[in-house]
Amino acid sequence: MKSNPFDISAVYEELLQHFPNYKQAPIIGLTGNFHDGECTLAEAYYTSIIKAGGIPFILPPTDDTNVILNVLNTIDGLILTGGGDINPLCLNEEPIPELHNINARRDKQELLLTKLASDRQIPILGICRGIQILNFAMDGTLYQDIYSQREKQTIKHNQDLDRPYASHTVTIKKDTLLYNIIGKENIPVNSFHHQAVRKTAVGFKVSAIASDGVIEAIESAECKPMLGVQWHPECFISNGDTSMMPIFEWLIKEASFFKKAKSLHNKFITLDTHCDTPMAFDRHIDFGSRDKRILVDLHKMTEGMLDATIMVAYLKQLGLSDEDLEAATAKADRILSEIEAMIKKHNTSVSIAYKPEDIQKLKDKGKKAIFIGIENGYAIGKDMTNVERFRQRGVVYMTLCHNGNNQICGSAIDNDLNMGVTPFGEQVIKEMNRVGMMVDISHTGRHTFYNALDISSKPIVASHSSARAICNHPRNLDDEQLIALAGKGGVAQVTLYNRFLRTNGQATVMDAIHHLNHMVSVMGIEHVGIGTDFDGDGGVTGCANASELINFTKMLLKEQYSDVDIQQIWGGNFLRVMNEVQGNN
Repeated sequence: MKSNPFDISAVYEELLQHFPNYKQAPIIGLTGNFHDGECTLAEAYYTSIIKAGGIPFILPPTDDTNVILNVLNTIDGLILTGGGDINPLCLNEEPIPELHNINARRDKQELLLTKLASDRQIPILGICRGIQILNFAMDGTLYQDIYSQREKQTIKHNQDLDRPYASHTVTIKKDTLLYNIIGKENIPVNSFHHQAVRKTAVGFKVSAIASDGVIEAIESAECKPMLGVQWHPECFISNGDTSMMPIFEWLIKEASFFKKAKSLHNKFITLDTHCDTPMAFDRHIDFGSRDKRILVDLHKMTEGMLDATIMVAYLKQLGLSDEDLEAATAKADRILSEIEAMIKKHNTSVSIAYKPEDIQKLKDKGKKAIFIGIENGYAIGKDMTNVERFRQRGVVYMTLCHNGNNQICGSAIDNDLNMGVTPFGEQVIKEMNRVGMMVDISHTGRHTFYNALDISSKPIVASHSSARAICNHPRNLDDEQLIALAGKGGVAQVTLYNRFLRTNGQATVMDAIHHLNHMVSVMGIEHVGIGTDFDGDGGVTGCANASELINFTKMLLKEQYSDVDIQQIWGGNFLRVMNEVQGNN
């Protein structure tokens, strides 16, 4: 082959010329062992992947970040394989006498590889040493040696039996992914370790333990496909014992969904219709880095394969005096200027989008797109000319209000008078229609909602609202409203705000899917979408920031939505309305 050996995508394409039947099979990267200058891997690992329906690809240790990133952009799943002890210096610890041989060459690469793979939502399976790498990469802790560092008496975890034979049993917790995979509470396993998970990383939970309490398996507690087992399941398979085959079949299934989701995100536009990142500008955030203080930045958008977002200038509802209204307009202008300055600072990677077609043009150039919106019509004050002026600055939509009544209309919150659209508000809506700015009824009260539908000559949108039939919150839309909105050609974007998805407890991405399914059943697939409300308290388990949005697509695939359906949900519907509203403006 003439391909660069580190250009995995090129190697893969060349392989497909010889083995076209593997085109749909996911590529599974396996970390290679390293000893005496050689990269090796036990046969049982890659044969198990092949039997489960995947394409194994061995990853040699390397410190080249570009190679690691190329790997991550190509593989669909990752196996962290077994091997030597982890260097205690990586754990910020000094070595104890019981430490065995370490493999420092592997440690650095695999810890970075695991963290970056997790950021990209790549399915991960850790085996033996791999469970420890997985846990530590995600900030969990390890025992250097279970025999000397645990107070409780420990059974033998380093068997003398051959690898394909079990030496002790583990108990699998019933409320876990692992139990769903294996289907049994107690299973016999082999054992070749003296290091082990001490404390699970945040976002993980224990799924299996040995009789002495040693942690034998961990998994994501955040609806993510990450699983680690302390034993060697591949060794059973190599000996004809298929009891562990479901673990590899699970990985291949998850990797297949991930592969499909990636292909869809590459194929069409993905748009999040509401984020509040400008609310963090006063903390001097860095949109160009992976900033832990915000949920949307260039790195997270890239990792989650999100093409575009609508970033809003949010205004808290305050007083309605002339002075207050003038201050609101000034604040809106300041926030819009800050958004523009941020985009200009990173103009090699992101640009402002003004029309729907701009997103594809920017995507073709490898750039992200940001539309601008205003959250709360309070921003226009009493000056109607501000509507057109804001539209000329690029504002594509404006919510008529926020939490509290304003000069335009009544809100869904703090609206004891059941106020609807005011006479001034009626003129605002008509002016928004004229200049090509979308009318957004998220946050409006019921009376305002129906007034706006009657007044507007163009379809209206709810940029971040969910289904009241599922979660009885006044910010959500009931079925009657959803039907009326669809009847006028509008769209409602399910939001990832916890209190709008569940009346109690922590919401997950599956709750958002539940709302979406209901909205589709009521409105039709042509009238729904996604508006996360990231950085405005949006974000749920399994879809907590922009890097995790590809998980939403995977869930849609599991719900058996078609490619066309997913394209519509991921912005196609909303952009159709934007086109209709903008017209020739």
